[in-house]
Order: sequence, then C-alpha cells, then structure tokens
Amino acid sequence: MPDPFTIRIFVPDGDPEGVRLIDRMNWTGIGVVFPRLKWPEIKKRSEFSRTGVYILVGDLGENDDLRTLYIGQADEIGNRIDSHYKHKDFWDWGVVFVSTSGGLNRAHATWLEYALVNRANSTKRCRLDNSNAPSEPPLTEAEKADTQSFLKEILQVLPLVGLRSFEFARAVVTPGTTSGEAPSKVSSHKLDTVVVPAKKDGFEKVFLGEDCWYSIRISGGMLDKIKFIAGYQSHPISAITHYARVDRIEPYGESGKYRLVFSEKAQSIQPIPYGDAPSGAMQGPRYTSFEKLKSAKRLTDLL
Repeated sequence: MPDPFTIRIFVPDGDPEGVRLIDRMNWTGIGVVFPRLKWPEIKKRSEFSRTGVYILVGDLGENDDLRTLYIGQADEIGNRIDSHYKHKDFWDWGVVFVSTSGGLNRAHATWLEYALVNRANSTKRCRLDNSNAPSEPPLTEAEKADTQSFLKEILQVLPLVGLRSFEFARAVVTPGTTSGEAPSKVSSHKLDTVVVPAKKDGFEKVFLGEDCWYSIRISGGMLDKIKFIAGYQSHPISAITHYARVDRIEPYGESGKYRLVFSEKAQSIQPIPYGDAPSGAMQGPRYTSFEKLKSAKRLTDLL
C-alpha cells in the first residue's frame, strides 16, 4: 500500500481557479499551478526565477480524448514559460516545480524533464508537443537518488491538481480474470456485449492489430457487465465482422472514456449486415448479448 500523505494548497489571490501553491511537509520542493490567462500578472513571482521543471497543459477540446502536454526545464523557468506564452497557443494552464532550498540545479532539472517525458510516453495518456525526447543526463549515484525522490513527490502531486497523464491506467473491471464461462454458456438474456462502430483503417490498426479498442464512453451500469466486444465496420462493409473476449477495461484519457483490452485475438464471424436497421443505429456503442450476436442474421436482430 502507498504511504499516506498530507498536501497543502495555498491560494494567494483567493481565487480557486487562479494561482495555487502546492507543498508537502518535509519536501524541499513546491508546485505552482496557474492559468495561462494569469501569466502576465504572475510571472514576476519569485518561484519563476528559480531552476525547475514545468508542464504546460492543453485541455480537452470537444473531439479530444487525450490532453496535449509540453514538458520543459530551465534555469530561470519564468523566461522559458514567457516565450511559450508568446509562441505556443495550445496550452491553457501550467504547473511548475522548483526547489525551496535551492537544491535543484540544471542537471537535476534536465533529469526531471527526461524522466517526465519518458513516463508520459510510457503511460500513453497524453499527446506530447515536445519535438524531441531528451537523453538522460549523467548524475552521480547520490544525485540521482535525490532527484528520483523529488520526481516521486511530483508524481504524487499531479493527480491532485487534475493531471493524471503520468499515471499508468489501472483496470476498473477485469472480466477476463473474473469470468471463466465459455461463450456458448452465456445467457441469451444477459447484456454482456458491446458493439462498437469503426472505420476500416482504425479497425484494422487497433481492433485487429493492437487487440484493443479505445475512446469508448460506457454508461456506468454496464461497466461490470461487459465480457465481449464486437466490431461493426462502417461503409462500404456496413456489417459486424469480428468479436473478442474482453480481458480488462481501463480509463482512456481524462474525459470519462475507456479502453477495452482483449484477452486474445479478435475472431471473425459470419458478417451481420446493417440491413433494414434505422438510420443512425450504429453511430455509437450499442449493447446486446453474446448469444444474440452468434445467431443474428442482421443488425436489427441484435438491437
């Protein structure tokens, strides 16, 4: 179990949506969360004159599932952010981490930048605006241990300010490990299958190639019921052509959507055509039972 901890948030201007200073007992660092709109009036704060690491965050647009981040570091962090304020349009808010004791130097900040970029690439929960991935800078064994401890503190703070892009997704449901029944034994009356629409390229790349499907919005009552997923390929195929057993369901992005990971390769079935289904019947996920999926001759047999 992780160790419990206390975090302190100070709001210097009294506006919860404005600048927030984040610190913890016995930590030599401090985090500053700020909205882009406030930058011209807050950039003279003393924290921005120090060496540190920063993350600029582009919040989700209407059709975005993943946030866009830029991760950087600098000796005088405010000068670098000021340049991004003038030349980068994507970001809406930022968070800065500096040392309160002066213990972070340029090498430490460069290592933190390297570690955060590496972790963001590993978690796959954001899009990075960084054009290049930095190389790991050389640190002594003692310096690296101290900087890793600083990184641990950063990673504990970030989810508490609304940024989960550096966390590895944890399964919210694991039907592949909790259900051992064979598909032929599943009740015909039980909604246990989600049918998802897909375009040809995405279907082949993700559903068949990556053994998963993501960016699905699932109503809360269905999360613990889904055991199978079926893929409906849009025009010109216009039919359900494959299914797979779901191993686990994980959060995807930060907009309430999910990623379904298969327990095995998707299997082909006799195509179930759109037929006489009403217009718009497959514009989003639909729920059915696996027994109906096996016996259906057309889409309306499922819905």
